[in-house]
Amino acid sequence: MSKPANLPQQLDHLLRQAVAMQQNGALAEAEELYREILELKPKHADALRWLGELALQGGRLPEGVELLKKTLAVNPKQPAVHSNLAYALNALQRHDEALASAERALALQPKFPDALNNRGNAQAALNRPLDALASFERALALAPQFAAAWNNRACVLRDLGRYTDALDSCDQALSLQPNYPDAWSNRGNALGDLNQPQEAERCYRRALELAPGFVDAWNNLGLAQVELDRRRDALSSYERALELNPAAVETHWNRALCLLQMGRFEAGWREYEWRWERNRIRAGKREFAQPLWRGDFPLDGKTILLHAEQGLGDTLQFCRYAPLVAKLGAKVVLEVPGALLRLMKTLDGVDQLIEAGQPLPPFDCHCPLLSLPLAFRTDETSIPATTPYLFADPVAVEQWRRRLDVDANSSARQLKVGLVWAGENRAHVAELRKIDARRSLTFERFAPLLDVPNVRFFSVQKGMAAPQLAASKLRERVADYADELHDFADTAALVANLDLVISVDTSTAHLAGALATPVWILNRFDTCWRWLLARSDTPWYPHARLFRQPALGDWDSVIDAVRDTLSELNAAHAGGA
Repeated sequence: MSKPANLPQQLDHLLRQAVAMQQNGALAEAEELYREILELKPKHADALRWLGELALQGGRLPEGVELLKKTLAVNPKQPAVHSNLAYALNALQRHDEALASAERALALQPKFPDALNNRGNAQAALNRPLDALASFERALALAPQFAAAWNNRACVLRDLGRYTDALDSCDQALSLQPNYPDAWSNRGNALGDLNQPQEAERCYRRALELAPGFVDAWNNLGLAQVELDRRRDALSSYERALELNPAAVETHWNRALCLLQMGRFEAGWREYEWRWERNRIRAGKREFAQPLWRGDFPLDGKTILLHAEQGLGDTLQFCRYAPLVAKLGAKVVLEVPGALLRLMKTLDGVDQLIEAGQPLPPFDCHCPLLSLPLAFRTDETSIPATTPYLFADPVAVEQWRRRLDVDANSSARQLKVGLVWAGENRAHVAELRKIDARRSLTFERFAPLLDVPNVRFFSVQKGMAAPQLAASKLRERVADYADELHDFADTAALVANLDLVISVDTSTAHLAGALATPVWILNRFDTCWRWLLARSDTPWYPHARLFRQPALGDWDSVIDAVRDTLSELNAAHAGGA
């Protein structure tokens, strides 16, 4: 069939009709007309573009991406199309491609705020926060009324730890667009970073008034409720989020932590498996041809690889399951970081120990260490809590004993107490930076403890916070052998000689617990899930005692309680008890 002679005029007329319909919300009718145009002229650039944008408008992102790519194949010199493609690719988590599309838009039109905003979002997702900040600020220099760029700038300022600036940026967005749900939710996030959970909760509720189906705001509301010690409310908020989006990874993760904190282990361990879908943890997921074991098939006669994940403290805590796996008839291969290798040679039930990064021997199945509680259906009564399950080298223990007896004036029966005041600084990960700031103290905060008489203190602090001791006027009160501790086997030999370790929530606390050395753990108010709630003991370590913050950031109360308890212990020790 021949095409009508007046086809260009006919197509222009149809296009004008379709665009008007789309702008008036008649999307289905507009789509029908665009498709009619494309039947008559498959490479009609404007129809491809508008149909692509209509697909994006309707949430059909992959279809929209393909249509916009076809548009650019017809005419690549369209900066707005490149920018819209960048937006869609960001939404599909295809951030490398999104960045390339935004750069193409900016090559064609350098002063293009939308493209700068889309470039900033791609850079932020690719963990380039400083580049992202520069993109947002360039967009805002060109378009100061660009509310979305103010909001996105706030997100990247949070990633950079500039929480007050992030709050100001949210306020700028809301001054321009008061009913902007994302900006209200991000304002709540910034307030949470600033330890103002009650104000954060108000912001999330405002976001949800404006957008009741806003999954992230329900999730964030749950986080604020956890910080306000209202975990049942938090679970309800997480449930609302999951009703709206059953695949909301961060909500499953937060729900897992909340359930585990509450001691609801059965549901908590199941939810904890969602960790492998999180961007930060997924990068460390091991992909093996061999099956994952979660207690769902017999191990008798099989070789299983147990592999460490997450932090050193996690490995020290959950390596305790290796003997249980061995009792099922398996040959156990255990892979751990090099810093733990010598110490793990003392763990029962391990047939072969491998340093992380070295070639693996043949094995039949595998399990990451933190999936073992799920595999064994662990509840509070069945935690394998017999300690010690790790042991210091006897020769090294004796060498340290002689040195410490001289240092601690053994004739005066001084208590020997180890100190750890800060966890590892993981400033490159925004989520962990916040936890590190809340769980750690400075050495100077320990000053009241150092006044307790007849106690000799020893630093067991490693990492970036260790030099605080040498810079302190109180350094003479604490013996510092930390430079001689090259791995956890060295640390274990020192810790095994101590009467007590006083530590923030970090790997040395787990080491002391595993060695059955008494340990007092200084615990932040928004506690790690493993320490449960409202108790001073822990089912994971019989010789551990928890000193909890009574309110967010209140270390003074904790230090006072530790000092009083240390004085009582010292009196009992001096009396020969």
